[in-house]
Amino acid sequence: MLNDRGSKYAVSGCDARDRAEVDEALKDLKRDKSYAKATHNTWAVLLSDGGPLKGDDGESGAGMVILRMLEREGLEDHLIIVTRWYGGKHLGGDRFRHVQTCVRAYLDELAA
Repeated sequence: MLNDRGSKYAVSGCDARDRAEVDEALKDLKRDKSYAKATHNTWAVLLSDGGPLKGDDGESGAGMVILRMLEREGLEDHLIIVTRWYGGKHLGGDRFRHVQTCVRAYLDELAA
């Protein structure tokens, strides 16, 4: 969990081979009330059979940040979701840095 000026970030992920699995994973995540109440659940996946998919969930540009990192890693068929609970203060460009930090921590953990 990452915190900045009241906003909190978390990262999660799972294998996903098609859009139906992405939708199911997002639905599963939102079954947890705290994630359902989150301001943004941004996500991206590189599908080996369908190319890139992303969702900003109101955090414009965040899905593309995740997608670029997946492309650099060459990680296919794995969904990464970065969740943000807005803390009342605008973070400007720092929000993208926080998304990158969360995704990097997740990828490092995945590789360990």
